[in-house]
Amino acid sequence: MTETVTTPTSGAPAFPSDRTCPYHLPDRYNDLRDREGSLQRVTLYDGRQAWLVTGYDTARKLLADPRLSSDRTHADFPATSGRVESFRDRRPAFISLDPPEHGPKRRMTISEFTVRRIKGMRADVEQIVHGFLDEMIAGGPPADLVSQFALPVPSLVICRLLGVPYADHDFFQDASARLIQSPDAAGARAARDDLESYLGALVDSLRGESRPGLLSTLVREQLEKGAIDREELVSTAILLLVAGHETTASMTSLSVITLLEHPDQHAALRADPSLVPGAVEELLRYLAIADIAGGRIATADIEIDGQRIRAGEGVIVTNSIANRDGSVFADPDAFDVRREARHHLAFGYGVHQCLGQNLARLELEVILTALFERLPGLRLAVPVDRLTLRPGTTIQGVNELPVTW
Repeated sequence: MTETVTTPTSGAPAFPSDRTCPYHLPDRYNDLRDREGSLQRVTLYDGRQAWLVTGYDTARKLLADPRLSSDRTHADFPATSGRVESFRDRRPAFISLDPPEHGPKRRMTISEFTVRRIKGMRADVEQIVHGFLDEMIAGGPPADLVSQFALPVPSLVICRLLGVPYADHDFFQDASARLIQSPDAAGARAARDDLESYLGALVDSLRGESRPGLLSTLVREQLEKGAIDREELVSTAILLLVAGHETTASMTSLSVITLLEHPDQHAALRADPSLVPGAVEELLRYLAIADIAGGRIATADIEIDGQRIRAGEGVIVTNSIANRDGSVFADPDAFDVRREARHHLAFGYGVHQCLGQNLARLELEVILTALFERLPGLRLAVPVDRLTLRPGTTIQGVNELPVTW
């Protein structure tokens, strides 16, 4: 599934790169962070060059700089694959809007993702997690942790939050996977068409209704009052549905692999469950699954770290490298569940910081606590080097994770 990348020129290596280990950086990324300076030139799949941000402090400054735009429809936006490029003509969700348009659109949804709202969901999330664990355990080992647990848990959680029928989960899980993993633009566009058709019909069915879930609220309070149109609402629904389960599913599977491959850290976590919240932050830092999400386009010249980013140039903040900055995180390549890592950049930074971060934290805390309490003997059913990893052009993860206990 690796996409063809144009041969780099002028010393600018290709980006992104595929991982060969679920939790270690690709060798090329290690080479980039070893270079002097926190800004490097890289070559994208189509031969264009962009700035890659590898330093933590520089990343935070640039993610908060209003001279960098998130407009994915811009002709010079640094697309990292033909799949991403193929959506340039589609109506973007609010993550592609810049201030002042971005704020009001984001606030339409934020009430469902506040710390207080998410805390109130803990009992429901625990029930969901234990329900799928019951089914997996009843089926007996071996099991595929992805299809039987890591994927259905966040799928059901986001369905309940949005008001999407979970009975349709096979369809939208398949379409979501094709959307973010298709090796070609045509496959990704077909998946997007499928999701637009499905969620558009759901939005239409909610008109004049009052049902549980965020989508019904948005139809009633925003669409029917003319604050947004149908196309914008459908794009927002796609964003929330896809991001709401794909990222947490990926983090779950890679977190399990990482803990099982670091038995001392796994043992510490099992001996002291109070370490779980901090361990989640360390896993988010250490794994950084969304490297390709930090794209921006400069709207004006920016002088930073001895370099000049010129207006119209693409910029990509690579979370995995920035989260391994040794000036911020001591011994950054070590996985340490006792590390204070909450200031990582796995959820981004600035006005576009991930809307669903509170939900992701809750889900991961509940998942890891329940999984290792219920299955203390959990282990990989195949050697870690036999796992098939997703390519660097998509969200990092595995599509299958054979386990036993």
